[in-house]
Amino acid sequence: MTVVRTPFAGPVVALADVPDPVFAEQLVGAGVALDPSGIDGTVTAVAPVDGTIVKLHPHAFAMQGAAGTDVLVHVGIDTVKLGGEGFTLLAAEGDTVSAGDPIVRFDPAAITAAGYSPVVPVVVLGSTPDSVPQDAVGSTVAAGAALFEV
Repeated sequence: MTVVRTPFAGPVVALADVPDPVFAEQLVGAGVALDPSGIDGTVTAVAPVDGTIVKLHPHAFAMQGAAGTDVLVHVGIDTVKLGGEGFTLLAAEGDTVSAGDPIVRFDPAAITAAGYSPVVPVVVLGSTPDSVPQDAVGSTVAAGAALFEV
């Protein structure tokens, strides 16, 4: 059993409500999303599990969890089009990190101002649709809180 923790404090929404069919239809995996749109200033997204950062882009990072659970954190929708603008990387690809270690800093208001959704899907890569508990959906989670267990 792996506890996947929130990358930052905020309201939890269902993947079905993410404005991107790849996430909404759980094509890359099951999970939940966080909506940072009401957060003022910058947000620091942290590692949701212990493990290794296998892919790191300004707008997204994928981790190979130490317990075998691979997790993707995708900051915003279509934010790859920002070319890294408004994102600050705080870790490097290949780093071994613990849950709670800072990975990337971003500004939700800047993402919104650029015309993109700042919603942040947190998915278990390769998991089957609807395989992740949705207990946190509809709540606002504190920093470091559990989003779900797999």
